[in-house]
Amino acid sequence: MKPTVDVLKALADRNRLRVVAALMRQEELCACQLVELLRVTGATASRHMELLIRAGLVNGRKEGRWVYYRLEADFPELLFQWLEGALRAEAEIKDDGRKLDKIVACLPQELCRKQRTKQ
Repeated sequence: MKPTVDVLKALADRNRLRVVAALMRQEELCACQLVELLRVTGATASRHMELLIRAGLVNGRKEGRWVYYRLEADFPELLFQWLEGALRAEAEIKDDGRKLDKIVACLPQELCRKQRTKQ
């Protein structure tokens, strides 16, 4: 894990905190699933993910044209527990959980196709 300041900076953004909360619920998410959840462009989601990766909180892997993200294996357990408790009552995080259930029910290929036709 990176220095504490980098971790705190990465988590200080609402959308990045939403991404971490989503990855706490799902083992792995495709970039297109995160775009759908956050309702941002792919470029914006990519910038958020890069900051989380640099902070040592998330890692990504490429599989063909798809990029998948997950929490780092050494994500601090105490931070995980604190976030879990702190975010439990947050309305936006609860809403994201409901959205995420619908998003992961779709294949990433379908989401990407849908996102491309919106542009």
